[in-house]
Amino acid sequence: MASTIDTVMHETRLFAPPDAMHRNANLSGMDAYNALCEEAERDHEGFWARQAREHLLWKRPFTRTLDSTNAPFFKWFDDGTLNASYNCLDRHLESQPDKVAIRFEADDGRVTSINYRDLHAQVCRFANGLRALGIACGDRVLIYMPMSIEAVVAMQACARIGATHSVVFGGFSSKSVHERILDAGAAAVITADGQMRGGKQIALKSAIDEALALGGCDTVKAVVVYRRTGSAIDMVAGRDHDWSAVVAGQPSECEPEWVSAEHPLFILYTSGSTGKPKGVQHSTGGYLLHASLTMRWTFDIKPDDIFWCTADVGWVTGHTYIAYGPLAVGATQVIFEGVPTWPDAGRFWKMIDEHQVSIFYTAPTAIRSLIKAAEGTPTCHPRNYRLDSLRLLGSVGEPINPEAWMWYHTQVGGGRCPIVDTWWQTETGGHMITPLPGATTLKPGSCTLPLPGIAAAIVDETGQDVENGKGGILVIKKPWPSMIRTIWGDPDRFRKSYYPEDFQGRYYLAGDGANRDLDGYFWIMGRIDDVLNVSGHRLGTMEIESALVANTELVAEAAVVGRPDDLTGEAVVAFVVTKGPRPSGDEARRMAQILRDWVAKEIGPIAKPKEIRFGDNLPKTRSGKIMRRLLRSLAKGEEITQDVSTLENPAILDQLKLPT
Repeated sequence: MASTIDTVMHETRLFAPPDAMHRNANLSGMDAYNALCEEAERDHEGFWARQAREHLLWKRPFTRTLDSTNAPFFKWFDDGTLNASYNCLDRHLESQPDKVAIRFEADDGRVTSINYRDLHAQVCRFANGLRALGIACGDRVLIYMPMSIEAVVAMQACARIGATHSVVFGGFSSKSVHERILDAGAAAVITADGQMRGGKQIALKSAIDEALALGGCDTVKAVVVYRRTGSAIDMVAGRDHDWSAVVAGQPSECEPEWVSAEHPLFILYTSGSTGKPKGVQHSTGGYLLHASLTMRWTFDIKPDDIFWCTADVGWVTGHTYIAYGPLAVGATQVIFEGVPTWPDAGRFWKMIDEHQVSIFYTAPTAIRSLIKAAEGTPTCHPRNYRLDSLRLLGSVGEPINPEAWMWYHTQVGGGRCPIVDTWWQTETGGHMITPLPGATTLKPGSCTLPLPGIAAAIVDETGQDVENGKGGILVIKKPWPSMIRTIWGDPDRFRKSYYPEDFQGRYYLAGDGANRDLDGYFWIMGRIDDVLNVSGHRLGTMEIESALVANTELVAEAAVVGRPDDLTGEAVVAFVVTKGPRPSGDEARRMAQILRDWVAKEIGPIAKPKEIRFGDNLPKTRSGKIMRRLLRSLAKGEEITQDVSTLENPAILDQLKLPT
């Protein structure tokens, strides 16, 4: 277990404006927040049961709220039945069928809108088409799609028939796709010919073909292909099916598959501290409850809001705050295919202006890159656009530094929009610690206070609470409905990863170091394990190391660490020992580029090391253990002040000091 972290807290306070624009219609002030927290403290199960009955539509009401007989494999509402797609779509057909559900803006700026009636019909046709292909309740379906209305349709259609979807980010390599197909035992794959990003076509179907050609994918019955770019692709007879043919002639009604609240809604793979990605399994009822509640609590969603989350559906943010949460509460949302810097770095601000976005939710990495762009190209500055439709800003993916927070608040929000700096994880399903707009006093850089019913705490390595103002390890002391249920196919890894013996299995281990200041506000300080957070994406160091050493022609050994980066939060730094003589000069630069491209092919471009340093060896103890703490110091450019007496080869440190 990592050591505790102590830090100096920023004490800047920004008070939420009291005017009607910022009054929280869903949670009216801190008195209401405190009342909910007190209710949850008095009766944890009763609190969550009330929320589930009020916010979800049940086919068969549950009678059992929490089953903890097999802790930490908790079950919530498990004797009740419901359907996620029904809760997101059918519930709105009588009250607001003509309301726009999604405004999709393509990479080239074209806009397509779809209302709840038509979205429901599209989901039903595709769900019927999947059933016709032999996909049934309990099957797993891998989705590898561009940002599009069709991506949401695919996810909702799987939910409608009780198939468990596993969405893979379109930037991952064919090898990564192959690993996920095998682990999930996917019965079908839904993909597209390609995607458009920044004016460029990026192939998707060919990656699926390569993944399936790697072998062992006998569980795959069908591949469905959505034609997005019109590019030439290979279609395998009997296996591959055009999306349009799958939905042709299918009825626009599809009876939902009513499943237990514990039925796996999706598996989402996330990097761990070992090489194999972890299939985080989420339930239907508990997950959907939290998606719905946090749309109300955190985003204070109102009927006339235009909501825009800039995430990709390949990540959990895109699941909870694109595919499920906004639809569950009947919101209108914007979905964007492209990138924030194309055709110029004013794209986000232009879209907010044109779509009259009122709630904007993005990542600190995007904010930092747009700050830099605005400084370099004044025409791309937010002040050149009408952003007065905004009433609420959000931040997700990593802690936001106070300087970026202040720019976001003043330059984008005009000094009048509260910022909800949300802390949560793939494993938590939705927001856990976050300000509540119009209620919580804000501190730039702090995610502030836990949501009602979330028993967040900071403890030391033995599981004992630490006093406010001291750093430690972030844990959740009580189960909550949207929590991870297990790691798909690996319950032992789930227990060891999230309920370790260090804490006698009592608490959920978040994997983050944190500090709670004297006001009780939480400050997230970064990972305590070997997982990096690059632009809000979690990458396992072991995963990248494994990719590097898989290049058996060039690499003998590799170690990967992270270092702080102004743009991406963390940057990947790789230390490599080559098979031949240590390269230098132009040869080192050439080899570094080869290895970056290799990692991109093995995992995806997001995992490419920003720096690669070559050495004759790695700093190891005499017993052969790599001293990663020294590599972290080297990556940061720090002087080595630690004891190196146990090193087998202290001179190697000088060799690894400077980047190639």
